[in-house]
This record gives sequence, structure tokens and C-alpha cells, in this order.
Amino acid sequence: MSKRLFIVLVILMSLSLIGIIFVQGYWIASAVEEKQESFSLNANQILKSVSERVTEYEDRRYYLRFQNLIDSVGDPQDSQVLNVFQITSRNEKSNETSIYTRGIIEEDYNIFPTFIDSTSEDDSTSIKSYKSVETRVIYREDLLDNSDLKLSPIQKVKKVNSVSKMMSQYKEIIDKLAENAPIDERVTVSSLAFLIQLYLDELNLDLDFEYGVYDDGLATKIKSDRFKITNDGMYDVPLFENSNGESGYTLFVSFPKLNKYVLSSIMGMAIMSIVFTLIIIIAYSSALYQLIKQKQISEIKTDFINNMTHEFKTPIATINLALDAVRNPKVIDDKEKVKRYLRMIREENKRMHAQVENVLQISKLEKNQLDISKEEVDIHDLIEDALSHIELIVEDRNGYMKTHLKAEDTMVMANDTHFTNVLVNVLDNAIKYTEGEPKVDIYTEIVKNNIQIKIKDQGQGMSKSVQKRIFEKFYREHTGDIHNVKGHGLGLAYVKRIVDDHGGQISVESEKGKGSTFIIKLPLIS
Repeated sequence: MSKRLFIVLVILMSLSLIGIIFVQGYWIASAVEEKQESFSLNANQILKSVSERVTEYEDRRYYLRFQNLIDSVGDPQDSQVLNVFQITSRNEKSNETSIYTRGIIEEDYNIFPTFIDSTSEDDSTSIKSYKSVETRVIYREDLLDNSDLKLSPIQKVKKVNSVSKMMSQYKEIIDKLAENAPIDERVTVSSLAFLIQLYLDELNLDLDFEYGVYDDGLATKIKSDRFKITNDGMYDVPLFENSNGESGYTLFVSFPKLNKYVLSSIMGMAIMSIVFTLIIIIAYSSALYQLIKQKQISEIKTDFINNMTHEFKTPIATINLALDAVRNPKVIDDKEKVKRYLRMIREENKRMHAQVENVLQISKLEKNQLDISKEEVDIHDLIEDALSHIELIVEDRNGYMKTHLKAEDTMVMANDTHFTNVLVNVLDNAIKYTEGEPKVDIYTEIVKNNIQIKIKDQGQGMSKSVQKRIFEKFYREHTGDIHNVKGHGLGLAYVKRIVDDHGGQISVESEKGKGSTFIIKLPLIS
């Protein structure tokens, strides 16, 4: 896969994922807004119903007072019939005439005003009562022919009182009387709480509420204990509107846990949506990570193959030249030259064998197939042994290696062969990554129950990003020409695996252009 195609695919997948997250977020926000609007409609309807019911209770209460007063006064002072309506029909077969009559009777009552309003100064108050009267009478024709003209009704007279009509007649009086009454006489805290809860239950809304009645913006006694005016979750409706739609009282109701209620109503779907979105994000991130990792591994393996090819190419070329030289008739009789060329062939062959062995050891380490036996060894002896392997190379480049071995307790459990290889690899890197004369210092000291080995060079150093990956298998820092320093990116990976197998730790401190310090810690024998 080309780099450009890989980038395009990553961008498209990222945009798709961002789109999914945006759609999910928009859906959740829309669902919350829809629930809030639905609740607002229900809340306004509840408050309107409460207001109507409170007004209806007051009207009925005053109507009952008027009716009780009328009943206590007795007979009306005056009475007249209004709006008489009559229908007459005749049945020829039965010789009967049916007369249906309906009308309204107006009755005047004079009562003391103190029964209604203690503040009134009038001597009496006239209250009119309206009653609907309905009769039906059937006459026989043969009775009409008699001289006494007796008329016998065959159905009783039925009297019907219309409460709604009575109340409509009293409405204006009720409004005037109620305006002068204090609010705590017109409505009670318990009745308001009961009505609000009643209508909430009808809509299956299990929600706490606080309420209060205000008179032209001023608080009244009619309120719940924890009620206060807020900007959020507050609904209001006028109370005791008159015939002109005017009112001085306002009922406020708040729902302190409204947001929690709205969120809880969509919480199930929201959680599922978030969980699935997170799964998609994790899957996408994992897939993207694996793609990038595989791409990096592919590049590293390509570099490794190139480096290995280069590493084998030189000894193979040397061996071929040595063989050609040995076959030369002028050289074959010269035993010293033949021995020299044979020695070169053997050394180059050993070099290739060592590289192959290093790769095999790393493979065995990864599969946990490498048998590493440990015994008590002196770490200082291992350091001296490692120095002997590379001192000729250092001297050839006019450099030095100084030891500062100050640790008093130096006995550890280690495999002398593998741990010597660890030290040789680190020292070899210190030499290879120094452009001029290699200058390396080796320190040992006791840190708690560990012996700490520091190998400090004055080479080219490395960046922070390189330090994070330097112990990865096949990784090598790119410096333009990948072959400017020989190697195949396995040395430090091998080092870390061996140190880890010994229960130790390895780290690096470095600064670009100022050298590097490798720090190895191994547990001492208790």
C-alpha cells in the first residue's frame, strides 16, 4: 500500500468516525430538547387545569353560601315568570290534547349583607334566583264538553334547578366579593399541592415540585417550604382571572430535578448509543494502530533486510577476494600469504556466523526457548571480560575506556556468556555511534539492593523519540544513509531481553550531540 493511499484511507475513516460521533451527539441533544418541550407542554397544561379547578372551587364555595342564605330567608319577596315557551299537540284517535310548557321563574330575596360581606354598609342586599320550570299536561276532549270543564293533569309537574345557570348569574358578584378576600382564604397550601400532584399522577409524571403564589410580584403565604424563583425549570399561570381575563395573582411551579428526569428518560438509549460509539472508536483506534504498526514493521523489516544484506555482502566479498588470491599461482606458493588469506576467510565466516546466531537467539528469546542458566558471578569480572573484547578497536581509533568501579558488593546471579554479550553490545554501540575518538566511562555503584552499571559515551547522542524506541526489535535510527553505521537493529533488543530475564532494568539518558548514558540495574545476591 502506498503512503498516499494509506493517508487517504485514514482521513476517510477518521471523517466517518467523527460524523458518527456528531450524529450520535446531535440525536442525544435533540432527544433531550424534545423531552423538555414535551414536559413543558404537560406542565403548562397541568398549571392551567390547577388554575381552572381552584377558580371552580371558589365559585362553587360562594354559590353554596348564596344558596344557604336563600334557603334561610324563606319565601321570595317577589316572583315572576320569564321566557315562557309552550307547545300544544292533539291526538285524534285518543281525543287528547297535550300541552308542554317551559319557563324561567325569577325570585327576589332581600338578605342582610353581613351574611355575604362583613365590610358592606348597605341595609340589605337583593339576590335574584332563577329556576327552570317544566310541565306537561294532557286533556281529554270528553271532559272539555262537561259544564264544569274539569281539567285533570295526568303527569306531575317537574321542577329542574340549573346550577350552572345559577352560577353564571352570580359570577360577577363572586368576582367582586373574592377580590377583597385575602389569598389564604381563597386557596390553601394543601389544596394546591394536592391538585398539582393529582394532575402529575394523571400524566404518570413522578417528579418533585415546589410552588408559590405571588401577588403582583410579591410573595404570599401560599408557597411550599423550599420554593424560590429560579431561571430554569420554572412555570407560571395566572390565578383567579376575572371576566376580563385579568388577575393579580400568579402561581409559580418549579421542578428542581427536571434535568435529571429528562436525562433519565433517555438514559437507556443514550448509554447504549455511547457504548456502541465507544466500541466503534476503540475498534477504529485499534485497527488504525495495527495498520500503523504493521506499516512500521514492514519498513523496519525492509531496513533490516537491507542492513543484513549489506552486513553479509562485505564478508562474502572479502572471502571471494581471498579465495581468488589463494588461487593465484604467485600467492599459492607463499605460505605466509596463504595463511593470512585463510585467516581472513575464517574471521569473516565467524562474523557471518555471529550475526546469524544473534538473530536466532532473539527468535528463541521471543519464543521463550532460550535456556539461560545462572550462577553467582562477579559483575566487575564480567565488565573486564567485555572490555577485553573491544579494547583493540578502541585503541585503533585512538580512544579510551575508563572504569570507575566503586561498588563494594558485586555478586549477582547471571549467565556470564549472555551478560558479557550485553555489555559488549552496549560498549560496541558507544564506539560505533561516536564519529571521532571513542571516549567511554564505565561506573558501578550500589543503589539500595541493586548494583547499577553506567556506560557513558561522548558520541552523537539521540533524540527523545529515538530513546523511546531504541530497545525495539529491528529499530534503527534513520540518519539519511541507513548503512552509515553497521548493524541490524537487534543488538539492544537482545540486550533488553537478557536484562529482563535476569530480573534487572535497563534505561538510557541521552541528548542529541552530547552523548548517551546506558544504565543497567541488577539485583544483588541477598
